[in-house]
Amino acid sequence: MPMNLSKNDLKPVREGRKRADVRYVARSLIRYARPYLPLFFLVFLASLSGTALSLLGPQVCGYAINEIKPDGGTDLSAIGRYAAVLAGVYVASGALSYLSAIGLSYFSRCIKRIRTELFSKLMTLPVSYFDARQAGDIISVLSYDLDTLGESLANDVMMVLTSVVTIVGSLVMMLITAPLLVTVFAVTVPLSAFFTRWLTHKVQPLFRARSKKLGELNGFVEEVVSGQKTTKAYCCEEAFLARFEEKNIAAADAYTEAESYGTITGPSVNFMNNLSLSLVSVFGAILYMNGVITSVGGIASFVLYSRKFSGPINEIANVLSEFQSALAAAERVFRVFEEPSEPADADDAVELADVQGRVDIEHVRFGYHPDEPVLHDLSLHAERGELIAIVGHTGAGKTTLVNLLMRFYDAQAGRILIDGKDITGVTRASLRRSFAMVLQDTWLFSGSVLENVRYGSEDASREDVERVCREAKVASFVEKLPAGYDTILTDNAVNISKGQKQLITIARAMLSDAPMLILDEATSNVDTRTEEDIRAAMERLMQGRTCFVIAHRLSTIRHAKNILVMDHGDVVEQGTHEELLARGGKYAELYRAQFDAGMPI
Repeated sequence: MPMNLSKNDLKPVREGRKRADVRYVARSLIRYARPYLPLFFLVFLASLSGTALSLLGPQVCGYAINEIKPDGGTDLSAIGRYAAVLAGVYVASGALSYLSAIGLSYFSRCIKRIRTELFSKLMTLPVSYFDARQAGDIISVLSYDLDTLGESLANDVMMVLTSVVTIVGSLVMMLITAPLLVTVFAVTVPLSAFFTRWLTHKVQPLFRARSKKLGELNGFVEEVVSGQKTTKAYCCEEAFLARFEEKNIAAADAYTEAESYGTITGPSVNFMNNLSLSLVSVFGAILYMNGVITSVGGIASFVLYSRKFSGPINEIANVLSEFQSALAAAERVFRVFEEPSEPADADDAVELADVQGRVDIEHVRFGYHPDEPVLHDLSLHAERGELIAIVGHTGAGKTTLVNLLMRFYDAQAGRILIDGKDITGVTRASLRRSFAMVLQDTWLFSGSVLENVRYGSEDASREDVERVCREAKVASFVEKLPAGYDTILTDNAVNISKGQKQLITIARAMLSDAPMLILDEATSNVDTRTEEDIRAAMERLMQGRTCFVIAHRLSTIRHAKNILVMDHGDVVEQGTHEELLARGGKYAELYRAQFDAGMPI
């Protein structure tokens, strides 16, 4: 039976999570910072020594002031000695603070280690993790959140520690100098502490929301930038600008709300500090006039100590705002490490070697959500060297089949066999090496044409690269580029056409020399001439190899030995192009729809 919970009912849960988040982040940070703890101790020792020396300053100032006599009997030599001592104290304190700052700079290596391990972790995550998230949000964690964490990791922690030492040391010196004046802080400090604690609990979820909104904004921007040509082609600039404005306003509002509460801490605590100083000055004057305090230097020392006492409180209040932002960022970073990696191979998993390319899919059932199956009881058989074409409307389950063949996802029922071996019993690496893939969305990285073709086959010689490029009709345009195969492709390879990108990815697949091929809409983005070039090259490549082609343009699969027509997760028809047309079923319907629409068929 559903429960109706009020906000008050949920408050203990939220409070418990906040405490757990702080402990969780602290444990995670300590784990990564452990190799640097000896250095941190030395830095803290240097900073502590500098802080302790600076605490002598107000006392020396008080002694110097006491040497000033109203009757003209001032001992200038004594004042000079105190001034020299004071200069030495502050020079030594400054030098130690500088050394501690230099030491803290080495903690950037800790962030480097976290960033490296975070990237390594991302490489182990299953495809489902990336399918469920925007690329920009993942990039935001790797860049913005880690940078935020790095800025606060060592500096803020050290500042808090030294501030605590300064506060305690100043309080002790104030108690020694003028115990009665300390009663002023018995009122103001609890007020500051109560306000700061309330604000901390208020700010933490706001900074968490800010990081989330910034991640969503980055994800949207990444999508729009990567699809800029499509945006312009469909004249969607205004629509995307409106959506960007909406997301930008949401991110800005989250930022403003977090900062409005975060930045109020410093001024509020500063007000309490100034109030304390005013009360100390007035109360000290009254005590001096009544003979309770007999030393003007003592009052001066107390006032200076009160400033040292109040200053760190103000710094801690300011740091708490930054710390809440860092805490939210750290939580997002370390939550990635908690994500389950792609399942490890079974202990008895074997290498898939000497692959012939016989594929059997037996009664496979799969859904990205268990209660929403995409494939229902799918079965098919492919012999070595066969071209298996898969067609169907969007959402019919074609790409899902590819995901299962590559074990990007595992079937929930049934099994897939290659050469009679269940793919769950072979290593993922050897399985994936047995396939070459050409995807609808071409992926090229910033590097030379040679490097892009050789991606995944780094041991291939230049001669091998040039050979497959000739077979894939890549050489005809690559040799016309300024530096030939050494031409650097710019970001997203904008200096070559979309069809040329497709050809390069096909050459990459050829070079891998895998016994099985997967082509997902491989020729849907190229012109007719290029398509013919690709078909000729692929026919040479597919000799003796099993190939799965997913396509909407039926012209690419007319010569397939077996065409599977999928609809709502089931194979509803199977046969050659001519056989399926003769049946007049789903395939014939797709064929007529493309013919009527004037699409190449």
